[in-house]
Amino acid sequence: MNQRKNKPVVGISIGDINGIGAEVTMKALMDNRIQKLVTPVIYAHGKAITFYRKQLEMDEFNFMQIRSVDEIHHKKINLINVVEDSPEVIPGVETQEAGKLALAALNHAIEDLKAGKIEALVTAPLNKNNINSGDLKFVGHTEYLTAAFDTKESLMFLVAEDIRVGIVTGHIPLKDIAQNVTPNNIKSKLNLMLKSLTDDFGIAKPRIAVLGLNPHAGEDGLLGDEEINIIQPVIREFKDKGRLVFGPYPADGFFGMMHQKKFDGVLAMYHDQGLIPFKSIAFETGVNFTAGLPIVRTSPDHGTAYNIAGKNVADEGSMRAAILQAYDVIRNRGNWEEEEDN
Repeated sequence: MNQRKNKPVVGISIGDINGIGAEVTMKALMDNRIQKLVTPVIYAHGKAITFYRKQLEMDEFNFMQIRSVDEIHHKKINLINVVEDSPEVIPGVETQEAGKLALAALNHAIEDLKAGKIEALVTAPLNKNNINSGDLKFVGHTEYLTAAFDTKESLMFLVAEDIRVGIVTGHIPLKDIAQNVTPNNIKSKLNLMLKSLTDDFGIAKPRIAVLGLNPHAGEDGLLGDEEINIIQPVIREFKDKGRLVFGPYPADGFFGMMHQKKFDGVLAMYHDQGLIPFKSIAFETGVNFTAGLPIVRTSPDHGTAYNIAGKNVADEGSMRAAILQAYDVIRNRGNWEEEEDN
């Protein structure tokens, strides 16, 4: 891949054009640091981006429309139209047409990833409601990409400067969590986290904290026995192999005393247990990274934010961090070598 160009190509699927995805993407790409490191290609429709260029009064935002990545220009922001006609852009309003564009953008980017035409994908936020149909049950980007690349297991890994949190169970109802906190699931996610911290983040001997499932990590069995019967034996197994895995820790006290700073990664048992503290600590700079995939995928850690769409108040920090994190992972995986820009 690295013989044909001097910067890695990072694709950005635009997500829901009626949310803040276009705004944070455009603002992030105006950062000169990003264009020096990567060549961006936006999967969207030129009319939608032109709408926001005018709406946000971003006259200095320029892009070049191309038919495919084969026509990419490495000194410009590139854009591929993923549908023939752009749907009407109505900031803050959920429409079926916007959902179709979001899915088309994601699918086009996946095909280019599979063909080796782009080095990474950054996914802007979309709305699951207007993507789901009778033919498609779309649970989330993580699950969709895991299936698209025929990967058995992946890890939703939220990362920022001082905190990295992965989760054992993802987008499932709260009532189903306990039955999915199994030794095999915990082992799988721990292995994915350990490998990712080494390969994607360059940490030779990562230290991981494992959280308990129950309040106070079960209080020695008084408040639940999953810690004793399921979680502790897995931790012992990893320790016996020389892995630096510790716990289980009560989640409230762990984050309350900022113990995440002592570890390279934290494995939470379920979605909100890990994501609420993460977003409380790093909402404006956090990145959602999918560990375990053969490709590099990152995303800002926020949603479509319909309530502020088109108002020029969305903070692009998380999108900028997602693009920069994708670049770092590309380099840490050894998929890229710096070349002189001729």
